[in-house]
Amino acid sequence: MASSSSLPLHLCHGNKLTTFINRSHAILHSIAIAFLIHYRVSLFFQDHKTRTTPIVPLVLVFASELLLSFIWFLGRAYIWSPVYRTVFPERLPNDEELPAIDVFICTTDPNKEPTIGVMNTLLSAMALDYPPDKLRVYLSDDGGYAITLHAMREARRFARFWLPFCRRFDIETRCPEVYFSRTEDYRPNSKNSDFIDEMQKTKEQYELFKERVRRGGEECKFKDKGVHSASNHPSCIEVIQEYSKEGLVEDQIIEMPLLVYVSREKSTCHFHHFKAGAVNALLRVSAVLSNSPYILMLDCDMYCNDPTSARQAMCFHFDPHMSPSLAFVQFPQAFHDITQNDIYDSQVRSAYTIAWPGLDGLKGPVLSGTNFYIKREALCCHSIKKADIELRELKDSFGPSNEFIESLRRDYKKPNLNDDGEVSNMLLEEAKVLASCSYEDHTKWGKEASFLYDAVAEDYLTGFVMKCKGWTSAYVAPSSTTRPQFLGTSTTNLNDLLTQGIRWGSGLVDVAISRYSPLLYGPPRTSFLHSMGYAELSLFPLLYCIPLWCFATIPPLCLLNGIPLYPEVSDPYFSVFLFIFLSALSKHLHEVLITGRPIRKWINEQRIWMIKSVTCHTYGSLDAILKKFGLREASFMTTNKVADDEQIKLYREGKFDFRASAIFVEPLVTVMLVNLASVAGGVFRMMFMGGDWKKMLGQVLLSVYIIVMNYVVIEGMVMRKDKGRIPLHVSVVSVVFCLIFLSLGSIISCSLF
Repeated sequence: MASSSSLPLHLCHGNKLTTFINRSHAILHSIAIAFLIHYRVSLFFQDHKTRTTPIVPLVLVFASELLLSFIWFLGRAYIWSPVYRTVFPERLPNDEELPAIDVFICTTDPNKEPTIGVMNTLLSAMALDYPPDKLRVYLSDDGGYAITLHAMREARRFARFWLPFCRRFDIETRCPEVYFSRTEDYRPNSKNSDFIDEMQKTKEQYELFKERVRRGGEECKFKDKGVHSASNHPSCIEVIQEYSKEGLVEDQIIEMPLLVYVSREKSTCHFHHFKAGAVNALLRVSAVLSNSPYILMLDCDMYCNDPTSARQAMCFHFDPHMSPSLAFVQFPQAFHDITQNDIYDSQVRSAYTIAWPGLDGLKGPVLSGTNFYIKREALCCHSIKKADIELRELKDSFGPSNEFIESLRRDYKKPNLNDDGEVSNMLLEEAKVLASCSYEDHTKWGKEASFLYDAVAEDYLTGFVMKCKGWTSAYVAPSSTTRPQFLGTSTTNLNDLLTQGIRWGSGLVDVAISRYSPLLYGPPRTSFLHSMGYAELSLFPLLYCIPLWCFATIPPLCLLNGIPLYPEVSDPYFSVFLFIFLSALSKHLHEVLITGRPIRKWINEQRIWMIKSVTCHTYGSLDAILKKFGLREASFMTTNKVADDEQIKLYREGKFDFRASAIFVEPLVTVMLVNLASVAGGVFRMMFMGGDWKKMLGQVLLSVYIIVMNYVVIEGMVMRKDKGRIPLHVSVVSVVFCLIFLSLGSIISCSLF
């Protein structure tokens, strides 16, 4: 596609100073790591009679240092040549030339994903600044709940008031819940009497809409009680529309996007592949109902905050140089419920400000599960270009539906809607077949076409395989003066954060140990730097949890038992270890500061990195390994989008909520107790039992660093009295684990000497 304007639709630029600093640091840090490796290897060639450190802890620590060095090396792909993009949507051609867009929104459980929130996302998508006749909004309800279908009907009813209001007054915030909860400062037309009257009328309609959804929810719960099963129900496809337009004058007929409810068939006899299976069902259903060439994917809690996002994406798809190979345009995830302190690093700053721009400078960012405009052709493995391709071969790949296979052809005529925008019964019946749980049997769905099923992280894997097939992508982040394109709800309590982390960690390690492992599958098909970036993402849960568990236990236990693991302070190699430690910390601090965050953010990220590594990354990696060997079945845990008032209060006060599962809290407390005991015992040994400070200082500093960065755990154990404190029984169990650790450490150290 080509714009009618000679001016560029977008610009790509980098920061030469930042790139120079990044590359210089990488070179210096690499040299220091080489010296560290030389020092460690030389220890193995020493006479065992003169070596002061037993071989077992030495090997464990050295292996951990190598793993951390390796994952650090892979991460240099992000900082090698980052780029940043600026778009000019006002330069796009007329609306008549814009392509159609299908919007996919996925939900599964109204108990964890509040229905009103899902409907707000749907309404914001319907209100995008895009020709309404070229927007089609699909909601996948994977649980098949009656309340979701009822709420969609009510949402379309309310949209007859909301969409004209947004268009008439050029409203920027098109999520009604957010708009009506803001103050007058966000309403530029607040002194216009027509605007005030219209806003009040629309707000009243919104309150009525919420009340109807609430009442409908109660009725649906009563009706479905003992009957409905989220894992066993037939397919249901419904085009949500007005029953009749008779009696309406022209001014009362409001142009609205096509709105479709999709609940695929589910049966306990079939494996459904979680979100990837739901998206693939949407791909097939939408192909026969609208077949738009582009698709916007949204999480059910991620509303459209900037109504121009579709036009921003089209700035790349209209570029004749990029468009032929461009698969998708990715926007960052931003969250409206994040505080300035962000104690849990819920905004995932490093991914959206460092990693994604870095990958964009190579071949494009990762497909991130939501907030992307993707070309349908890229998901369906290109259009069918061969005229002589056999029908049997097509059905082996895409299933038995002739209508769906026809939709893949470039010359396919889009489905005909009647004058009222209604879809024929024949197409609806075909759509139900496409949403059946047996449709994918004996086909290549999830293997070569569509979203891939080989990992829980279906978005990451699908995007990576696209890049290996020659597709590219682009990343567009808002500037400091523009609105985030999308805003969502993030995890604001420790339990939900770590539960989500298990799912992410398991999905990423799934890929790392599969046939699609980026370091093995990628280099023959894409650049090595690009493969490095993807490899870092897939391996970091595994390659961080192992070394951090080692550094949190081995050096402290050796400190307590007088076993040195690091060079003496007077040894020149001590400065090598100190340089590497300070170099890594200072580089992380630099990245935090250049992205406009305070030093406090750096501390929070260091802390949550350690907490995740010894909890959710450990469990996620173990889960992936067990699945690989067939010892555990794949599962998908929906992230809870509901937070109680006490959790919100603690988060806003910057206090950790330790009302989490014991499998998360007990390891944290145990590690802290081990380090506290080791520092106390080690210092006592050096002060009163003739210990050598010069040999043990490195281990003391490491344990002190761990304790200081994670002081919130100590605070939760002994200082806090609120509901978010660490429960007494958890502290008692952790003390027992700590004593076992210390006893085993003493026994092993005695046997080694």
